[in-house]
Amino acid sequence: MPKPLRLDQILFSQGFGTRRLCAGLIAHGEVKVGGQVVDEPWAEFDTAGLQFEVGGQVWPFHDKAVVMLSKPAGYECSQKPKHHPSVLSLLPAPLRERGVQPIGRLDEDTTGLLLLTDDGALIHKLTSPKHHVPKVYEARCKHPLTAAMVEQLLAGVELKEPEGKLPGKFQRPPEITCAEGAEIVDETLLRLTLVEGKYHQVKRMVAAVGNRVERLHRPQFGALVLPVDLEPGHWRWVDPASITAS
Repeated sequence: MPKPLRLDQILFSQGFGTRRLCAGLIAHGEVKVGGQVVDEPWAEFDTAGLQFEVGGQVWPFHDKAVVMLSKPAGYECSQKPKHHPSVLSLLPAPLRERGVQPIGRLDEDTTGLLLLTDDGALIHKLTSPKHHVPKVYEARCKHPLTAAMVEQLLAGVELKEPEGKLPGKFQRPPEITCAEGAEIVDETLLRLTLVEGKYHQVKRMVAAVGNRVERLHRPQFGALVLPVDLEPGHWRWVDPASITAS
């Protein structure tokens, strides 16, 4: 059983700043445990199931942080974005201080379910193709979809070179990939299930069958479905077991 931790250690471990800053938050009455103000940094608490308040906001204790974000368009999945704000700017400071990072990436113009964590082992588990964690995408296409296009996607297509990337000095071997699932939702809406995470993969796959993605949305990652009440730009905690639940 884990040993009780000092309150300043708890805040420090959860990303609320330096040890001195955490001690200051406590000393100034900004922290509550069990609804009561605790102003002693050395007060100890069991972390199992612990919830505390900082500045009036409730925070559950987590050894590892895992959150879902409803990603809006216009944000880059990078700590050092080049042209648009980072998705990390949509998270509160304590999560950013913990070093959470996206599990895989969504393009700047792609919306939908994005997972972020500070658990490196979980990132590997959920992004490695050998673990076959499915990701579901909904692509609004420029031209009507056909059964032949779906058959090609399921059988495997050769990915075209991503837009904006020039061929290298030496000839690269073609990338071949196939969808785990593909279905036509309506005339121009395609739902694809993938277990890989290649650069611009959905857009390149659709281009390979003679169509073009106009808008792209990810409603599902593993078994986890984006809640309808989670507004774009908002986030919430996730139980890691819910991502791979069968």
